Amino acid sequence: MRTAPQRRAIIVPMNIEQMLRELREEREGVEQAILVLERIAAGRGRRRGRPPAWMSRACHRPSRKPSPAVPKTRARMAAAQRKRWAKEKRAAAGS
Repeated sequence: MRTAPQRRAIIVPMNIEQMLRELREEREGVEQAILVLERIAAGRGRRRGRPPAWMSRACHRPSRKPSPAVPKTRARMAAAQRKRWAKEKRAAAGS
């Protein structure tokens, strides 16, 4: 009777400290996600008054400042507005 050939295990060096560090980071992220979901679930009832600070920070998007108009564009816009005002003035005078 023949015996099966023995297989050798491949030993791969593992950096256990790095694995632990990565798992801890992942755990922190999961805990933060759970906390946010719990806060959202707690707020399912009827809301009254100002929302809590954490919710307003999460929902607030910074507003974009309008870019200043180029002087040529600003002059064209002013001329168009004067034209509209003149048209309204003529229509009001004709009535």
